[in-house]
Amino acid sequence: MAVKVGDTAPDFTLTSQTGASVSLKDFRGQKNVIVYFYPKDDTPGCTAEACAFRDSYEVFKEAGAEVIGISDDSQQSHEKFASKYQLPFTLLSDTGNKVRQLYGVPATMWIMPGRVTYVIDKQGVVKHIFDSMLDFKAHVSEALKTLEAIKI
Repeated sequence: MAVKVGDTAPDFTLTSQTGASVSLKDFRGQKNVIVYFYPKDDTPGCTAEACAFRDSYEVFKEAGAEVIGISDDSQQSHEKFASKYQLPFTLLSDTGNKVRQLYGVPATMWIMPGRVTYVIDKQGVVKHIFDSMLDFKAHVSEALKTLEAIKI
């Protein structure tokens, strides 16, 4: 069953590009979290999306949010991708797409992992979900608009 706005975001623990274990629960009560699922490291669309998050990362930090990207790529792939594009945020390895399935992120044309962004508030509640395979930069603008609304 897919996660919906108003649901408590399911917790997970995955390995980051640095080899550290990262759990969603570690941010609860501390920061809003932007969790974005993307298909594959170092592909044109995923690079455009990651770089858009990179370019707005300071704005996210100022808004009290952390950005986390998730795909089923390996830790080593994430490490290369983050280094190549100077990505300042965490990339997590969801080997076997277990967390993607837990959140109910749909596949595109039943084969390609989907591109979905979740805005999760400090209490762990999903405030916004944006699903678009092709509008890469809108994932960033939608997340920022939601963070502004949360502050009000």
